[in-house]
Amino acid sequence: MTYQDALDFLYPLHRFGIKPGLDVVRALLDHLGSPERGLGLVIHIAGTNGKGTVAAALASIFQASGKKTALYTSPHLVDFSERMRINGEPIPGERVACYCSQLKQRAAGTPYTFFEATTAIAFAWFADEKVDVSIIETGMGGRLDATNILDPAYAVITSIGLDHTDWLGETRALIAEEKAAIIKKGCRVYTAVSDPEAFQPISWVAGLHEVSLFVAGQDAVWSVLCAEAGALQLDLRTASGYYPALKAPLSGSFHASNVALAVMVAEDAGVAPEYIYAGLEQLVRTGYRARLEKIGVYPAVLLDVSHNSDGMRQTVNAIADFRSEYRAVHVILGLASDKDAVSVIRELARLDCDFYPVNIPSERSVPAEQLARLCFDAGNEATVFKTGSEALGYLREYSKPDDLILVTGSFYLAGEIIASGY
Repeated sequence: MTYQDALDFLYPLHRFGIKPGLDVVRALLDHLGSPERGLGLVIHIAGTNGKGTVAAALASIFQASGKKTALYTSPHLVDFSERMRINGEPIPGERVACYCSQLKQRAAGTPYTFFEATTAIAFAWFADEKVDVSIIETGMGGRLDATNILDPAYAVITSIGLDHTDWLGETRALIAEEKAAIIKKGCRVYTAVSDPEAFQPISWVAGLHEVSLFVAGQDAVWSVLCAEAGALQLDLRTASGYYPALKAPLSGSFHASNVALAVMVAEDAGVAPEYIYAGLEQLVRTGYRARLEKIGVYPAVLLDVSHNSDGMRQTVNAIADFRSEYRAVHVILGLASDKDAVSVIRELARLDCDFYPVNIPSERSVPAEQLARLCFDAGNEATVFKTGSEALGYLREYSKPDDLILVTGSFYLAGEIIASGY
């Protein structure tokens, strides 16, 4: 089996959709020799927004400290191999092909999903490579997420917002309860959740398992010194340390809580301060991209993957800090059909912007014309383009040098822009 053969095997598994539960992934892992038992120090991360940032920050910190560090995230932006990395390097294509061959040979039974197969491949590779640390991001939720087969040393819950409500519940409390299920007996729990409705289930589950719970904003406090596009600097004080002038290539002061979570976990795991500083500064070597990433100047271009109203609110708040530096803001927006488009548009409209709705490269795309109608209904100007690349090409040619172009709304859209050469 070649790498392309492996992809041709994996991608059709999407037809099995989302099937919450652990029985199937457990059977896949048993078939591969139970690699989930050989992942070193395991850090399991859940959350509505911010989990990718915390995962990347922790991976970079542990890598800086000399640990052989595995990172599992989703979705990918351009190539499947981005989902699993060791010391920043994506899995080689021939290894994907090897594990897919083993999965394909599995006896016929209950069909498995793309995410279940991908999780099994990642864990098998990490175990075979004898990693020291594995940083694992949930796909969706927690309780029935395929990654919840793990018995982690650390459980991290970044934030709770209203996303995937069809699967996780329609209130923050119900969603928090699902995500809190990554907490296991014997682990240590870290969260940045402050909303009482969402925090209560996390606290209750931690108490049920009699494990320690640490809260960013209480057990660690910070002050933001600088929050520019692609540059965040803050002073951070934890229960046992002080980190003045921490720097990270992040856009938006809302990332301070994500940085705090990463530092708190790394510090508890015994990582020295110099490696925490170095890891945060070198965050991009983990493959971390498209979180308000600056990919162009004159006009400035920011690439972002915020795709729900809570995430978009943070994105808009971050840009609001430097909105006055730009004459006009142009938003290229593409969304999947399961997102609350009206709320997303309402948040973005606070930037006093014009909209360029586009189709995303997914069968779940909201048609650009439909997005445009929603923009018009909310009193905003909108110009439709077929693709994000076309819209960006047009705006880069016809915008003023002191304008800002924001490309946002979807991992698929960000992937399209990166694949076009950014």
